[in-house]
Amino acid sequence: MTISINNPVQATYIFIAILILASLIFCRKKKNSEFFPVSLSQELKGLAILAVVFSHIGYFLITDHRFLFPLSVLAGAGINLFLFLSGYGLTISSLQKKYSLWQFYKRRLLKLFIPLWISLAVFLILDFFVLKISYSWSFIAQSIIGIFSQADLYHSFNSPLWYFTLILFYYLIFPLIFLKKYPWLSALGLYIISAVLISFKPLFLAGTLGFYKLHLIAFPLGMAAANLIANKNIIKFSLLRGWLRTVSYYLSLAALIFIVGYTAIYSGVGQKPLTEELMSLVTMFAILGIFILKKINLKLFYVFGLFSYEIYLLHWPILYRYDIFFRFLPAWLALSLYLILFLGLGWLLQNISKIIKSR
Repeated sequence: MTISINNPVQATYIFIAILILASLIFCRKKKNSEFFPVSLSQELKGLAILAVVFSHIGYFLITDHRFLFPLSVLAGAGINLFLFLSGYGLTISSLQKKYSLWQFYKRRLLKLFIPLWISLAVFLILDFFVLKISYSWSFIAQSIIGIFSQADLYHSFNSPLWYFTLILFYYLIFPLIFLKKYPWLSALGLYIISAVLISFKPLFLAGTLGFYKLHLIAFPLGMAAANLIANKNIIKFSLLRGWLRTVSYYLSLAALIFIVGYTAIYSGVGQKPLTEELMSLVTMFAILGIFILKKINLKLFYVFGLFSYEIYLLHWPILYRYDIFFRFLPAWLALSLYLILFLGLGWLLQNISKIIKSR
């Protein structure tokens, strides 16, 4: 159920101060000179999962939407970041190593499905015994194979799982169309196939098509970016020297931060899907620019990135159906404790999944 809190603005300021302090405590000077290292991908995943969690809390769990604003406005960009990084990671891996079709599916799908199956089992059992909620066998069977056709935060079993069906589709189709010599052509082909399938408006996905339309371009863009980076087709501007270089650096950062703030708040939500999608992509690319330019490693975001997938699977049912903090504690403290809890549960789920996978 939704929750009312006291002093939402004050609670937001306190939490933002805690988040900034924790980020500064765990930040380190960047030593890696790579343009887009794995650690940067993890940091971005950490930002993405925090953006999704903050949005779900600020706009859907707490009745007063002032809580967590403006941290709560980046959910769309967060989802696009997840998709972009997935497309990027798959393409980089496929360019560097050669997998058979069976090896690809075994490696990738088990990594997707094992945490999903564990989380499904946990929430199905909890719902049945604690909340006396039961689900049809057809729904359970459909969930086991990764098809989630509804995305109602208040009525679906676990609304954010609409994302699983989309990423599953990408993982299934990727090795069938990927051309190592022409990754950019593979990216274009994947986009066209996705767009055509959505244009048919399949009835069994009627409840999630709106989300797919808003996030259709990010995964192929990640594939295209991997091609550029792998071939070192990134232009580096190093003509400026001394104070001019320093000034241009900080002006660039300031401009990117402004773009993120403006496009996240004036995101086009409620307008045409293409408008909203393009605004979200602008926000995403501005965030990417900030993280590439920054001179520090944000270890806090990195840690959240390590367990971002597991947190994504777990966070909403815990918050909405099994809340143990917001009803009893100040909102800033409740959220801080939830983030710690999510990290712990994410670590546990990831390690249990690894044990099962290794057997």
